[in-house]
Amino acid sequence: MMTTVRISEVTKDYGRVKAVRGASFELSQGELVALIGHNGAGKTTLMKLMLGLIRPTSGSVEVLGDNPAAGQFAGRRQLGYLPENVSFDTALTGRETLAFYARLKREPIAGALKLLDAVGLGDASSRRVGTYSKGMRQRLGLAQALIGHPRVLLLDEPTTGLDPELRQTFYEVIQRLAAEGTTVLLSSHALTELEERAGRVIIMNRGIKVADGSIERLRNIARLPTKIRLKIAGLSPGELPSWLPAGAPCRRLNGHFVEIDAEPDRKIELLHSATASGTAVEDLDVIPPTLDELYAHFLRQAEQTS
Repeated sequence: MMTTVRISEVTKDYGRVKAVRGASFELSQGELVALIGHNGAGKTTLMKLMLGLIRPTSGSVEVLGDNPAAGQFAGRRQLGYLPENVSFDTALTGRETLAFYARLKREPIAGALKLLDAVGLGDASSRRVGTYSKGMRQRLGLAQALIGHPRVLLLDEPTTGLDPELRQTFYEVIQRLAAEGTTVLLSSHALTELEERAGRVIIMNRGIKVADGSIERLRNIARLPTKIRLKIAGLSPGELPSWLPAGAPCRRLNGHFVEIDAEPDRKIELLHSATASGTAVEDLDVIPPTLDELYAHFLRQAEQTS
C-alpha cells in the first residue's frame, strides 16, 4: 500500500515542554489508525504537524509526498480535519457554513451540501449554527472534514457529543472511506469504540510512541491473560471446579460464573479441561485483553522504563 504520511524522528518543543519526542511512524492508504494517549501525550500536536499548522523542532514530516510546513503545501486540499473543539460562525446556517468550506477547498458546493444529510443535519441545514447543540456542531464539523473525499482524514475526538446512533453512523462513514482508500487517523479516549474498528493502534505517552500495531499484535506483545468465563451447573456458590490446575487465578462471579485468568499459551488447555472433564458447562465466554487493558499495560511499562 502507498504511504500517505511519514513521521521521522519528530520532536516538537514549546519552550521547556517537549510535546513530541522522537516519534516515528508511517500511515498507508486505506488504513484506519487509532492514536491514543492521555491528555498532553502529543496526539493533537502530531495532527497539527501533519496539517502544517506548526513546524517540528527536529525530524521530518511528509504528507502525500510533500512537507506540510512548506510555504506551498499542495496536498492540503486533500486533507480533512476535525478538531476536538469545533468553532463556526454562529450567524451562518449549516448550509452556508458547508458552502463556505467547499469554496475554500474548491469543491462543488452541491456535493458538499449532500454531506449534511449524511451526518443527520438535513432538517437543520437552514438553521443558524448559533442554535445548534454541541452534538449538532460536532456533526457539522464532521461534514466539513469530509468535503472533497479527502485522501487523509485527521479526526481529534470526533464522537464527542454524539448520541449512540450517530456514533454508529459516524463509524460506518469512516470505515467506508478507509475501504475506498482514505487514510484515517482518529484520536479518541473512547477506547471501547475503537477496539473492533481500528486496524492499528498507536499509543503515545508524554510525547513518546510506546506501542504501535494491530490489536492482536499488541496482545501478543503484552502477554496479558485472557479471561475464560464459565457457567457451570451444580456448583455451590463458593465452589470451584475440581479440574482447575492448582493455583490457577480464578474467581466466582455472582455465584453463577467461574472466571479464570488464562495465560495466552494455556487457553486451549483450560478450555479442553472444561469440556473434557464431564463438567456440565452451560455457557462459556472467552474475553481477550481489551484495548483499555492494553493501553494501561503499555503506559505502566513506559513509566517503569523511563
